[in-house]
Amino acid sequence: MSIRQNRFKKADFNNLFKKGKTIGRELIFLRFRKNNLKQSRFCWVVSLKISKKATTRNKIKRQLKEIVKANLKNIKSGFDIAIIAKPEIINKNYQEIKNVLENLIKRTKIYR
Repeated sequence: MSIRQNRFKKADFNNLFKKGKTIGRELIFLRFRKNNLKQSRFCWVVSLKISKKATTRNKIKRQLKEIVKANLKNIKSGFDIAIIAKPEIINKNYQEIKNVLENLIKRTKIYR
């Protein structure tokens, strides 16, 4: 399964933010909701508050996508999940980001 197949659209994003549940840590917070589909879908939000440089924001998105891709087999099907970065993420390395995101996923009902 490709990570690209698991993305969702803006209307789904708006619905997720209106009705989804939130769990957060110091670097990242997750917003998630059941979607009644056979697969889970993801989006990554790294805003201008994080960095004015697109290259920095894109690097963080790539890191988050890679962490999700590595853990996709452990994530239950049927959820919409938004992964939102906080400004504190800018000074962290990949391993710290990975630990925080994996711990967040494990604390939710979306983890197998």
